[in-house]
Amino acid sequence: MVGVMLELPEEAAPVRHFYAVGHEDRSRAEWAAIDQAVTLGHVATSPFGGVEPVEAFARLSPKVVKRMNLVPGRVHALGRLWPRRWLG
Repeated sequence: MVGVMLELPEEAAPVRHFYAVGHEDRSRAEWAAIDQAVTLGHVATSPFGGVEPVEAFARLSPKVVKRMNLVPGRVHALGRLWPRRWLG
């Protein structure tokens, strides 16, 4: 699970969007999420409110990976809300 802060024209401050990424390697997962996020807006270049612009913060359980059909290299956009449903 990766969070990416985006600077969107309609928002006064950067907003975090969440992505489920099918990469074991943390760096590759973060870059894959960034590649997906740039389709929505500009990725923030510095921390905002103590939140890093790009942060891999949780590994998905094998059960969740299977349920999402998250194969290696695939990225699923999960939106702005905290993705608690996918972290269980």
